[in-house]
Amino acid sequence: MTTRYVFDTTNTRRYRFPTHTNDLIMDREESTTTEAFWVVLEPGEQPPLHVHHDTEQVFYMLRGAGTLQIGDNPPQHFPVKPGDLVRIPPHTLHLIRNEGAEPIVYLSLDCFVGGKPEAEPTWDSHVRTMCEKEGWDFDQIRK
Repeated sequence: MTTRYVFDTTNTRRYRFPTHTNDLIMDREESTTTEAFWVVLEPGEQPPLHVHHDTEQVFYMLRGAGTLQIGDNPPQHFPVKPGDLVRIPPHTLHLIRNEGAEPIVYLSLDCFVGGKPEAEPTWDSHVRTMCEKEGWDFDQIRK
């Protein structure tokens, strides 16, 4: 594979989940320890409360405002808005909820601890695992 150094953020692959949208910018297979994508949350949307044991995530909030939830027993809540930088350490339950009237858009950078996961070396392999866990149809997500 040829090494890419520049990624066009307008040329993405869309994954429309029942709870949110990810527009993939840089697949983990094109990197040593990172992947990048836009996250879009329409009004009322939020991804499932989830955790990444092998990843630290960094979000740069671009549009819209919402609430970051950390943990569940008890949960902590933090407002997020454009210009905020959010850090999610590994092993941290989290989600962002759109409670507003306009879409939330943020850049997500996944930084793998110890290198890419061997069991999920590509974004598609990760999405397939997520679909199996949540009962979603991969072909509907990736159409």
